[in-house]
Amino acid sequence: MKHLLPSLIILGLLNMGCGKPKKEPPVNSTLEQSDQEKQQPKKDEVDKPKKDVAVITTDFGDMVVEFFEGVAPKHVESFKLHAKNGYYNGTLFHRVIPGFMIQGGDPNTKTDNKASYGTGGHAAKYFGIGNESEPSTWNVPAEFNDISHKRGVLSMARSNNPNSGGSQFFICASDAPHLNGQYTVFGQLIKGDQVMEQIVNLPRDARDNPTRRVEMSVRLEKIDD
Repeated sequence: MKHLLPSLIILGLLNMGCGKPKKEPPVNSTLEQSDQEKQQPKKDEVDKPKKDVAVITTDFGDMVVEFFEGVAPKHVESFKLHAKNGYYNGTLFHRVIPGFMIQGGDPNTKTDNKASYGTGGHAAKYFGIGNESEPSTWNVPAEFNDISHKRGVLSMARSNNPNSGGSQFFICASDAPHLNGQYTVFGQLIKGDQVMEQIVNLPRDARDNPTRRVEMSVRLEKIDD
């Protein structure tokens, strides 16, 4: 019997080890963690600031403009509101002058009456100018600033009255220093220079109307700042 005791003890220990459940890792734990990490946006993607741009679409391609909200907040706000509500969609670039600019944004250009082109449009909200109950009389007050009218600059068209900006705008196709301080610059072309170049060099009539219709649609997008 004395020779059996050590064997029994060893056998008992082995049996105890066999009876103890093994601790298994959770099924697909590594895969689930990996999937969660993929679904979580990266910190730099969350923190990276975005800015609004306007995409002006034509048959010649897209032009993208960024805004100078800091120097012309009312003009930027009015343009954005018009873009959001579709006011510009279907209007034309109705005036083109090579070496100078392309002009558009007049709702009258949705018709075939060229005599009315360049005479319509109003601000997208009431800024204190015009009759508040009659949106067709609303204008944007001048916000002249120090930004020069260089090629690609987005500026607001107006009549002789400095506070007569409405919906019509122009994009400079060349430097135009004679406009500095007299028209409100509120943006800059950042994409589509060649599109502008094609439009400004279209054949035109005596009123500088392109002989073919250049319709636009305008939408807002957000891009990395």
